[in-house]
Amino acid sequence: MQFNRKMKMADLVERDFHLLGLLARFGIEQRFGDRSVEQICTEAGVDPDTFLLLCEVYASYDFRPTLDMLRECRIQDILRYLNQSHDYYVNRSLVDLDAAIDRLIAPCTPTQQQVIRRFFADYRTELQRHFDYEEKSVIPYVRGLLIGNRNTSFTIDRFEENHAQIHETLSDLKNLIMKSLPDVCDNDQRIAVLLSIYNLQQDLDHHTCIEDDVLVPMVRMLESPGRYAAGAARNHAEDRREELSEREKEILVSVAQGLLNKEIADKHHISINTVITHRKNITRKIGIKTVAGLTAYAILNNLIDINSIE
Repeated sequence: MQFNRKMKMADLVERDFHLLGLLARFGIEQRFGDRSVEQICTEAGVDPDTFLLLCEVYASYDFRPTLDMLRECRIQDILRYLNQSHDYYVNRSLVDLDAAIDRLIAPCTPTQQQVIRRFFADYRTELQRHFDYEEKSVIPYVRGLLIGNRNTSFTIDRFEENHAQIHETLSDLKNLIMKSLPDVCDNDQRIAVLLSIYNLQQDLDHHTCIEDDVLVPMVRMLESPGRYAAGAARNHAEDRREELSEREKEILVSVAQGLLNKEIADKHHISINTVITHRKNITRKIGIKTVAGLTAYAILNNLIDINSIE
């Protein structure tokens, strides 16, 4: 790990300025002085180990915490981060981006303005729906687990199965702005909007990593404490990477059958974004990316018969 409790908070931010956003969502003020990470986190009521773990996730896409690391963290602080992140995206980041887009498209025709505004409004609705699901289903479920009140109609696997990839629409928005808006749009405004979108997309990617690689495994430990006992942590961590949910197995079979994402979505009555998320989770768990490799995996694990492959 590149960060530790004793280092100065100013040095931590110097290594990666994107961490300033993480500090803000924990309510940590930006006047550090020479105080250490541990001192500042303690003053803010944040567990230092939890904060440092999220810093590692933010600073590196390749970082994957071990169960031992997660066991040292406080899940209440993860929920605090999620709540504050939702507020930041909805009430600050998207509001600022909306205003920037309005300035950019001001010289456009009414039809062009309508198309862009409607596209962005649909994205905001999609993102809000994602956050509402977390606020109304996932977070209350986790809080119930913490006090021994488990909702038997819900598991964290259901969250993974319905965990939409919330940044795909932003890629389309970037392409529309770069390729389809007329030259009458101010170039400096265009660059400003694109930078805002890239920054938002990167931040949402980190947000998703925290959900997938920190929240989900921590909740699984709450759901099955015996399975994730300290002495068995290493073996069970490896087992979990190989274990696919039933829905993921269905998606894997569809991929092996040669179906495209749109065809898979239609077959299973889910969105394309959900298909993409399932495929991402499958790759993360079994370490295989190509269609040929996924097909071979499905055959070797008796998920599909070789004779059914065209």
